[in-house]
Amino acid sequence: MPTVLVVDDEANIRELVSVYLTSAGYSVECAADGMEALTTVRAGGIDLVVLDIMLPGMDGAAVCSAIREESRIPVIMLTARDSDLDKVALLEAGADDYIVKPFSPPELVARVRAVLRRVEEALTPAPVGADAVPISVGGLVLDPAMREVRVDGDPVTLTAREFELLWLMASSPGVVFSREALLERVVGDADFVDVRGVDVHIRHLREKLGDDAVAPRFIETVRGVGYRIRKDAS
Repeated sequence: MPTVLVVDDEANIRELVSVYLTSAGYSVECAADGMEALTTVRAGGIDLVVLDIMLPGMDGAAVCSAIREESRIPVIMLTARDSDLDKVALLEAGADDYIVKPFSPPELVARVRAVLRRVEEALTPAPVGADAVPISVGGLVLDPAMREVRVDGDPVTLTAREFELLWLMASSPGVVFSREALLERVVGDADFVDVRGVDVHIRHLREKLGDDAVAPRFIETVRGVGYRIRKDAS
């Protein structure tokens, strides 16, 4: 039974969300502020965090960033802010998903179920066919069997989703993939995040690969279209 930590300074919201999650078969713990949330997470046993962004003292974005520095526990943010910039800021902080207040409790339960399912799938390496062999593009090498990436011989640590994004593009050097295509083919559900979330993943990939967005060695932006791995990467 997965355990969900609900973090909100409003007792009625904690109680409402807890009732729906418990009815859906989840174990629930609660916290009223950011420091209590971090203490609970660090104690272990939490599988997912539902985290309000507006908290006293340490706000939800800071809590999410602190969680992300220490673990890959998925985080769903609750926010009253509905602008694209605010949503991107949540993804930048490390959130796996977000839901805008006022929200439907059944929708939140569905988001929790979907995120936990994706985490489970991500932790299970995809089956590799007999013809799946390492890909080499310039100094970039991807080994699908070992789920390993190297740049000029040096190992690079990627998340499961980052590996899948890179593998998809590196499998077809020079081919441009739209943000929508990357979102659909790697995430598998366009409702998970909007297409701006792909930009966040690409930025993280570039940082880890030592790539430069202005003069890219590997991942090139095709303005108005999407991204591709350069055929002439060196």
